[in-house]
Amino acid sequence: MSLKIRLARAGTKKRPFYHVVVADSRSPRDGRFIERLGHFNPLLPKERTERLKIDLDKVKAWLAKGALPTDRVLRFLDEAGLMKRTPRSNPQKAIPRKERKAQAEAAAKGGAAAPAS
Repeated sequence: MSLKIRLARAGTKKRPFYHVVVADSRSPRDGRFIERLGHFNPLLPKERTERLKIDLDKVKAWLAKGALPTDRVLRFLDEAGLMKRTPRSNPQKAIPRKERKAQAEAAAKGGAAAPAS
């Protein structure tokens, strides 16, 4: 059984609120979970301390048992200083979609297209 530390959505329509939970990776996002570790309210400003509350002792215990955090939870744990998250780089994301498509078509035709500046 692989365990995940992930977010489970709560709250109403257009008012998201998330619980940080430990769950079996095969269970649905909002379905059965093993233990609730904290909560996350994305509607609050980033500087408010009530935006994210996590019991770090419980998280450490579940990490020792082999639970793996999802990408978003890993960001939270990195901010708390509990785990290290490697930064990702996607240079294609900054290029507008039409230009990326044109570059891909040009590359498929055989000639390597020079990046637009």
